Amino acid sequence: MIFPIYQQGSQEQESGTTLRLGLDVGSTTVKVVVVDEATRQILWNRYTRHYSDVLKTVFELTAEAIYRYPERLFTIAVTGSAGIGVSQKLELPFVQEVVASAEAVAAFLPQTDVAIELGGEDAKITFFDGSIDQRMNETCAGGTGAFIDQIAVSLKTDASGVNQLAKHHKTIYPIAARCGVFTKSDVTMLLNDGAAKEDVAASVLQAVVDQTIGGLACGRKIRGNVAFLGGPLHFLPELRKRFTETLRLAPEQELQPENAHFYVAIGAALQSANHEPLAAEDLRNRIRHVHRQGDFRETDRLPPLFVSENDYSEFAARHNTLKAARAEISEATGDLFLGVDSGSTTTKAVLIDDQSRILRSWYGSNQGDPVQTVLGILADAYEYIPPAAHIKRSCATGYGEMILKAALGIDVGEVETLAHYKAASHFVPDVSFLLDVGGQDVKCIYVKQGCIDKIVLNEACSSGCGSFIETFAQSLGYDAAAFAKEGLFAPHPIDLGTRCTVFMNSKVKQAQKENASVADISAGLAFSVAKNALYKVLKISDPRDLGEKIMVQGGTFNNAAVLRALEILIGRNVFRADISGVMGAFGAALIAKELAERSDVPTNDDSSNQTVSTLLTRRELPYFTNATTQRRCGQCSNKCLITVHTFSGNKKFVSGNKCEKGLGRGGGSSRPNLFQYQYERLFQHYQPREPQNASLGEIGLPRVLNMFENYPYWFTLFNELGFRVTLSDPSTSKMYNKGLDSVSSQTLCFPAKLVHGHILNLIEKGVKQIFYPALPVERAEFKESVYSYNCPVVGSYPEVVRLNIDEVKEERIDLISPFLPIEDSAKQLRLLLPLLKPYGVTKRNLKQALNAAAEEQAAYKQDIRRIGEETLAQLNAANAPGIVLAGRPYHLDPLIHHGIPELIISSGAAVLSGDSVAHLGEKLLFPLQVVDQWGYHARLYRAATLAARQPFLQMIQLTSFGCGLDAVTAEQVGEILASVGKVHTLVKIDEGTQLGAVRIRIRSLLSTMIK
Repeated sequence: MIFPIYQQGSQEQESGTTLRLGLDVGSTTVKVVVVDEATRQILWNRYTRHYSDVLKTVFELTAEAIYRYPERLFTIAVTGSAGIGVSQKLELPFVQEVVASAEAVAAFLPQTDVAIELGGEDAKITFFDGSIDQRMNETCAGGTGAFIDQIAVSLKTDASGVNQLAKHHKTIYPIAARCGVFTKSDVTMLLNDGAAKEDVAASVLQAVVDQTIGGLACGRKIRGNVAFLGGPLHFLPELRKRFTETLRLAPEQELQPENAHFYVAIGAALQSANHEPLAAEDLRNRIRHVHRQGDFRETDRLPPLFVSENDYSEFAARHNTLKAARAEISEATGDLFLGVDSGSTTTKAVLIDDQSRILRSWYGSNQGDPVQTVLGILADAYEYIPPAAHIKRSCATGYGEMILKAALGIDVGEVETLAHYKAASHFVPDVSFLLDVGGQDVKCIYVKQGCIDKIVLNEACSSGCGSFIETFAQSLGYDAAAFAKEGLFAPHPIDLGTRCTVFMNSKVKQAQKENASVADISAGLAFSVAKNALYKVLKISDPRDLGEKIMVQGGTFNNAAVLRALEILIGRNVFRADISGVMGAFGAALIAKELAERSDVPTNDDSSNQTVSTLLTRRELPYFTNATTQRRCGQCSNKCLITVHTFSGNKKFVSGNKCEKGLGRGGGSSRPNLFQYQYERLFQHYQPREPQNASLGEIGLPRVLNMFENYPYWFTLFNELGFRVTLSDPSTSKMYNKGLDSVSSQTLCFPAKLVHGHILNLIEKGVKQIFYPALPVERAEFKESVYSYNCPVVGSYPEVVRLNIDEVKEERIDLISPFLPIEDSAKQLRLLLPLLKPYGVTKRNLKQALNAAAEEQAAYKQDIRRIGEETLAQLNAANAPGIVLAGRPYHLDPLIHHGIPELIISSGAAVLSGDSVAHLGEKLLFPLQVVDQWGYHARLYRAATLAARQPFLQMIQLTSFGCGLDAVTAEQVGEILASVGKVHTLVKIDEGTQLGAVRIRIRSLLSTMIK
């Protein structure tokens, strides 16, 4: 049944049955419905955003309902994520929104098997199969309406605009919808690489689908008739289309009621029948009484940023003293130098003369097109540069550095951490610490004796960045500048702690319930930005560790509230130049000037020795062209979707590639890549029997988790017994998505989620027997280790597969998944024999096969260690840089590591796997501060020890989002490396594929080796 919308044009004076009023107070909107008790038709409804002023919006809408029906009795119920405070203030019954939604579905869409409902910050899936099973997002708002609103900003549109763009898409990119601030990085990188907005829009909607199914279905299949409810699914038909295609729904299975966005309010109205009715006048009196009440507070508050205008004036005067030297561009002569900082959301540029005076600067949004933005900057520069002056050298930094060099001939590129340091040291030569907060990045640079000592970047969370405040400001109806100004003199800033945006939303909503002012929210967010930088990124325990001269820069510190909050938290004054927002570009201009003056300036860029500028000239500018095409690379298993940009003069730039093969360079770099070697040695070395020679039939092994440690063992075992071993295909995004609806927990790490797709891949191959053992313990490798446990996920995940992948039962798959002691062949023999005996395996044959398997596993280990030793010897002899890329064995999977080894190779260093060299670091530098009881971790600590000892080595640690154990390893590895003054670079990876921030980390690390 579909509700007709009753058109009510004037005040309703009729009397009759009691009316049911449902009030749904959500995170971003308020919905009100008035339902006729007898006919169950909607007589009146409203749907409006509340822009954080929840009580005012609720009171206005409720008053309007009363005005229309002044003589009627009402039964009223309140629901929604922000509805509890409203229900308490008005003394009205509250209904959980999942209950309200289920009530409406049961009443009006009884044929529903599954209901999917998306709200502003909530997502729900309800299964109707006798009993009602409801799943709701717990901590993450990824894949909700607010998420789409946030990402729409990056596309310079709104949610409806995203829908319109998605209609014309041609390609779907993999984007992880873990939450808005993370996904912005993926989207920004795609746009900066030239991806079409239409494709990005559709990819965002697909990410919502993947997040909802993977995060909420939690192992239950979404089948049958599916109802799509809530505002986003009502207003965005392209989002529904992505759901229906992903779930493979027939047209008759897609249930889309006309008023899907009111279903929760309708359910609340129906639930209100269980409560006593109120007269319209009684409800009006309650509203008046609430307006006269004082505020009550549950959220903690902070001291004000500024207690008086004088306090602020002194602060402003102090920060108005560090000024860049300037000169008139019209009077410029001789050599000029251009620096461009192409950031994640903004583009900054600075033009200086030979005395480092700023002639002109630019700061603005890159509009998702850094090339076109810088073209405009060049056109403006050429218009004002007089005939007596010329740009002698140019330098680019930031996310868009590589494409700008290719497109516009910018002479040299430099990693942005060094560009920012160059600018900071220009103003404060003895700077001890530099904190740069940009749109989505936090860069922390420690300096000792004039040299960079350590670089720390935010791992993936952007909650302490400019876009974080900007997003909140827009959600509350402000621009960033006006929002910041609101908080300067807020009397009671909200204490939001050190949280990411998703978690902080809950705190903000609680404050909204308490009628907190926008000023208090703004000031609280300013404190939060500073706290996130200090406590989540830097993890400082004592501000004295930052030294005496602290410099802050980046557009975020143009916000006086954030700057003041930082000074309050660290208890000392800091330096900020008047060009804070363009410091990266200024630093790039200084580097360009130094390179023109000297030939010995170290740089990451091979083009730094050129003598003539290659920058696009004034005459060439009008004839600049830019065309893009897309194709699959196909030269390796990654099958990257690459974008080929062709610029004037047939200059090309390829983006989206994870290695150099897509650039037409064939086999790629000659630098050693032991990640690739180990992966190929692990899986390609072993050839299965031909079917006619497999007397015991076929058995499947999934290419997952502990198989990356023990595949040589299990392949040899079954191959010796007479089985044909079938390995699941290399990982792909399509394979990952195929298994999402059977993933039982949204907090699982990416490698564990990937297991489901591999099991389904084997089933699709027709494999009827799958061997996937549970291994709680690995082989012990080091005498000092207390034990050699596997993590709980790796050690027991076969049981999750057995219980959650329905196809295992439906296809009658024999999933052989015993708990085995990998280190004890005798016990294995006793446990495996009864499982394999039905296939014709004898005790004698099994014992022989186990012995052969152990020998082959040892040979594999020895081979990996041999190649590690040989590579180290080569690097040492050539004094060449090497990176020990260490994590878990399954980080060898190209889909999991996203081409990071190739990224390192392209940056100029060899790649060694932790497994290949850990045995050389067995003698630890000092006793570990953690219990050495995890098998993979023991290797990690010893790989770090080797990297610490060798001057030509650095280390990058890979870890997966959601891995609690690796929170411990990161601290210990960092301590090992810090003990010899080396940088600990930690890269957290999941299904997100954009590596812009990772590239910055790698280049920053290599820069510390060069300099």
